[in-house]
Amino acid sequence: MPTPAAFYFDLASPLAYLAAERVMHVLPAPAEWTPVLARELPGVDTLDVFRCQSEYDVFRAELARRVEQSGLQPLRWPDPFPFDSAPAMRVATYAKSIGRAVPFAQAAFRQAFAGGRSLADPDNVLIAAAACEMHPTAVLRGADLRSVAEQLGAASEAAAAAGVTDVPAVVIGGAQAGDLGRVFVGERCLEDAAAHLSAVDDMRAAEAAGNAVARAPIPTTEAQ
Repeated sequence: MPTPAAFYFDLASPLAYLAAERVMHVLPAPAEWTPVLARELPGVDTLDVFRCQSEYDVFRAELARRVEQSGLQPLRWPDPFPFDSAPAMRVATYAKSIGRAVPFAQAAFRQAFAGGRSLADPDNVLIAAAACEMHPTAVLRGADLRSVAEQLGAASEAAAAAGVTDVPAVVIGGAQAGDLGRVFVGERCLEDAAAHLSAVDDMRAAEAAGNAVARAPIPTTEAQ
């Protein structure tokens, strides 16, 4: 059985947008897409870390360069940025509950960072939802459910407890991985996560093959 992996994201993060466009191509096996509120994580970076406007401008220019290198549409910053992603993240949590986490997240990220539309605007969130065949009435009702808000909060707490300090992040492991589990944070860490995931699965396959050989009966020869 493949080692479980989870991809953690917040729709307000441009780094998570970059990772979301690459994660399914880089990881050797599917990952569970899990929406979390980045502001609830213990080590999240905010725009407050920039000491001056010039540092912030360098950050934006570097992201635009990386988007271009990835072959994506030109980066368009939503206005305002940063925006409050909590309402959109509740929709993402509802989408996950009905099996639409990946298509909704991809559509929403592209609305924000390819279309330049803030996901604090409910209309932009509904456009993303419609792109993956989520009915607007169901979306609005689902996002308002207390259970959905609780699921989002619980996922954020669980991510922090697992060692996720910021988004994007890939967590490899769980009960089946034991001491082989790892947490990789940042869009640049996808390759390291993929290499570790492949190594863990290869190790388990080798162990399974070794156990099969050990259980095989020893052939006997008949006396001539």
